[in-house]
Amino acid sequence: MVRMVDLEAIDKKLSGRFIALDPGGYFIIYLDRDARLIYAKHFTNIISDRGLAIDPETGKPIPVRGKVERTPTEVFSGRTAKELCIEIFEKNQPSLVTLLDHAAYLGREFVRAEMALINGIEYVQD
Repeated sequence: MVRMVDLEAIDKKLSGRFIALDPGGYFIIYLDRDARLIYAKHFTNIISDRGLAIDPETGKPIPVRGKVERTPTEVFSGRTAKELCIEIFEKNQPSLVTLLDHAAYLGREFVRAEMALINGIEYVQD
């Protein structure tokens, strides 16, 4: 039998791997519990030769941690992970997501956010 602690250990280890950043930009995902919605703010970036995300307006690297004041290019919302995926991947063309692994990551995160919304637990984007 697989234990939850084993699954969490697998996910934690995989979250520490190197990932190539999407030149199409990145998303900040959060919940609005009062409205019962999942939000995804899209931000543009430029990927440097060193693989760093660069703010196109300032030319400076975007920090991985901490608060960054940037204006999103688009804001999406949905009541479910599926609704949000349809808004971002099917209705929005050309796609803001240019890498398949980024699309898969977003799908996983939207499901996690939906489960947190349904179960009333904290959601922190991975």
